[in-house]
Order: sequence, then C-alpha cells, then structure tokens
Amino acid sequence: MIRLTRIDGTNFYINPDLIEMVEATHDTHITLVNGHRYVCAESPEQIADLIVEYRRASVGAVRRVA
Repeated sequence: MIRLTRIDGTNFYINPDLIEMVEATHDTHITLVNGHRYVCAESPEQIADLIVEYRRASVGAVRRVA
C-alpha cells in the first residue's frame, strides 16, 4: 500500500495494483479498476515514484525469501 494525502491533510492508503489512471487537473484524481475515484494532494509524478518504491520493496522482499 502507498500512503497518500487528502486535500484536507489527512492520510489514506491505497493499493497501487488497483490504480487504473491518475489524472492531473487542479488536484490529482486517481481512478481504480473498480471505478472508485480518489482525490489527493500528491502530483502524478510523486505517485509514480511511490509506486516504484512500493514495487522495489515488494520484489526485494520476495527475493530475500526465495
């Protein structure tokens, strides 16, 4: 899960494997594969970086176990 920030400053977590689309309008809108939409303060570039970090950590954990 990656941690994001709502516009009001509170945090929430989202599974990056369920992200279908990230749109930059005035705010950043995330659409999941199930159609749910979320608005966050991070830019699409920041979200992409968080997803890369998440995947690196996931792959690293699998490699250490195997």
